[in-house]
Amino acid sequence: MRIGFDIGGTKIETRVLNQQGAEMFRARVATPHDYDTFIQTIAAQVKEAEQAVGVSCSIGIGLPGAVCPHTQLMKNANCTFLNGHDLLADLARELGKAVYIDNDANCFALSEARDGAGKGGNVVFGAVLGTGCGGALVVNQQLITGRNAIAGEWGHNPLPGYTPEIDGPARACYCGRENCIETFISGTGFSKGFNQRFGTSLTTPQLIAQAEEGQINAVHAYRLLVDQVARSVASIINVVDPDTFVIGGGLSNIPGLIEAVEKETYRYVFSPEAKISVKQAQYGDASGVRGAAWLAPSPQPSTETR
Repeated sequence: MRIGFDIGGTKIETRVLNQQGAEMFRARVATPHDYDTFIQTIAAQVKEAEQAVGVSCSIGIGLPGAVCPHTQLMKNANCTFLNGHDLLADLARELGKAVYIDNDANCFALSEARDGAGKGGNVVFGAVLGTGCGGALVVNQQLITGRNAIAGEWGHNPLPGYTPEIDGPARACYCGRENCIETFISGTGFSKGFNQRFGTSLTTPQLIAQAEEGQINAVHAYRLLVDQVARSVASIINVVDPDTFVIGGGLSNIPGLIEAVEKETYRYVFSPEAKISVKQAQYGDASGVRGAAWLAPSPQPSTETR
């Protein structure tokens, strides 16, 4: 069986999946705020999970951050006390077995490619439209992470087709560049752009509610959001041509958004005969922890003859 961990700033979600993807155990504990306590917390959760299911399990961990492929040390983790540590080695030493770690967007995409909305596709791109805008690429149910562990980071490409007349004034991104996709089609970027333009302080759910009520400014903002997401999706389709483009995160829950994006994406894809599949994530918020469980390689069948 497989243990998956989803590490957040306030909680650690633990689930155990069997080889068919059925959930056998789940737990949630608070995220500690120092490194040594974190190691001990993970070890305690592994012990509890393995006792509950009665077998030794593989271990995968998903979190906002990454293992640097050049140093093997953690980088860019939102739990900043993890950064600069060799988390893989320290956990393996504590647990006495291999541990697999990847960022939360990669875990999301892997989950949806293995047995979610992208199941059956050879190439699946997963995008998380939440506070930020993460992405990941899965080919033949294997994550493509790249030389620098940044494959799929579409949120920090420039918004395709950006013009100030349509998309508004240039937007600064925390990464140091301007007009990153993330600054437009994340939940944060969507509401921030509207509020700056109209001098309001609305949240994204409030904006969507206004659009559903027919308030003209909110309707225009929603239609622009659909167009911006479609442009961004098409930029990926024109490069890797996935079987399925899976969207998760808070924005994916807006009624009708996925269908509208799929329809609009045809305007920007290179081939006029293209067949496009844009789907909402099947497992929603659980995709991260499920994908973490799938990180460990599947055991290979024995080739021994008798």
